Amino acid sequence: MSKQPYHLRVQRIDPAKNMARFYVLSIEPTLFGDTSLIRNWGRIGTHGQWRVDLFAHETQAVDHFLDLLRKKRRKGYTLVTRRDELRHA
Repeated sequence: MSKQPYHLRVQRIDPAKNMARFYVLSIEPTLFGDTSLIRNWGRIGTHGQWRVDLFAHETQAVDHFLDLLRKKRRKGYTLVTRRDELRHA
């Protein structure tokens, strides 16, 4: 498993549409040596939904991670920095 962390939070807020969504992506090792891509999404302020996808190789998980991130960015999601998270806490 790579030493580089893969954890990212993006959000999309549009008051005109009453939209406040988040999407979290994280790559983590499993107990059995595989790699998991963990996704959490929903309305800001809720726990949202979870999905875990398993991959035999880390490169597959990273490719899927980047593909999902590109799709979210095209839909208007923006990166949430640590400073943003602290400000809204």
